[in-house]
Amino acid sequence: MPKSLSLRTIDKLATVGREDWDRLANPGWQVGPRGILHWTGEGEPTSFNPFVSHDFLSACEDSGCATAESGWLPSHLLLEDEGRLVGAVPAYLKGHSYGEYVFDHGWADAWERAGGRYYPKLQSAVPFTPVAGPRLLAADPETRRALAQGLRLVADRYELSSAHVTFADGQGAVALTADGWLERLDQQFQFRNDGYASYDDFLSRLASRKRKALKRERREALADGITIEWVGGADLTEAHWDAFFAFYMDTGNRKWGTPYLNRRFFSLISERMADRILLVMARRAGRYIAGALNLIGSDRIYGRNWGAIEEHPFLHFEVCYHQAIDYAIAHRLEVVEAGAQGEHKLSRGYLPETTRSAHFIADAGFRRAVADFLARERRAVLRAETELEGLGPFRRGPLQERD
Repeated sequence: MPKSLSLRTIDKLATVGREDWDRLANPGWQVGPRGILHWTGEGEPTSFNPFVSHDFLSACEDSGCATAESGWLPSHLLLEDEGRLVGAVPAYLKGHSYGEYVFDHGWADAWERAGGRYYPKLQSAVPFTPVAGPRLLAADPETRRALAQGLRLVADRYELSSAHVTFADGQGAVALTADGWLERLDQQFQFRNDGYASYDDFLSRLASRKRKALKRERREALADGITIEWVGGADLTEAHWDAFFAFYMDTGNRKWGTPYLNRRFFSLISERMADRILLVMARRAGRYIAGALNLIGSDRIYGRNWGAIEEHPFLHFEVCYHQAIDYAIAHRLEVVEAGAQGEHKLSRGYLPETTRSAHFIADAGFRRAVADFLARERRAVLRAETELEGLGPFRRGPLQERD
């Protein structure tokens, strides 16, 4: 690391100015009250990612969701040049491996059976959010490389077993692997808006039987008098959040045991970034029965949380996936990111996309074992992605399926 730079960690994002952080997290974008975006025209156009914004990350902390008590002790890295912030990394000391969506429980178990101490570990991530984006927040490759080195320095200083950067963007992944970090691949399923004029335009690109299946699915999802509302921006109220939180808790308790987010978190993001929020709410017989939370970037929409208090066939697919496609097409967004896992998304127009993480393992022997595992895993992921691409719903040629 260049001698002119100084590195320190902080345990609360509120100690960093919102503009200073966002200048690095989303360069070229000005974020106004309630998350209103303005492109300054400075530099090359970049994609605005709401999850690394000061508003979102501070809401995770201020609500009590990402704190020492929850096992997410903020330990953000700040890289400064004579007092001026030139680089940053959202990072946490983790006492467990929950809420990350890149699973290393097997590594932890192996290291502890060998007599080591895996936790705490250093984790660069957006809490509870499997969305790729910037992690090494900097304006140039040299500074990103310094941040990668800084993460290793912090792990060494505190004698940690490991450091992890999950769901890194391409620039971050390049800097980390160049610094000797181990690369891990996985995949998600994303909808790519190919300039569709409407949902029917999208359907016209599909094989006939796939198109008919989706039309039937959407009809049946709303067959019981269910209507759909899009709510965002100034229209969001605490009543909407009360209803959504009930869905989130009911579904979360049944699926995961303990949901990660509390009621205050939703009020805080509504207060700070309402213009970046879309709630898709399903109503039946005069009351809301299901909903999905989406965040909106400059060129894509991100599906985040879902819940329901009534069971209806295909309603989950309608509220989470089809409505997000409708919104992306209507607002000319390029991509719908619908969260982790889920090959069921493939038949609904979501295609596989590679995600990347990077891992520093302090012990040389343990590092070799993990490196061997990751090499085999990468080959399997790439092989699966090629196979899945061919299973998508799109027409592949005039001789293969005619309407």
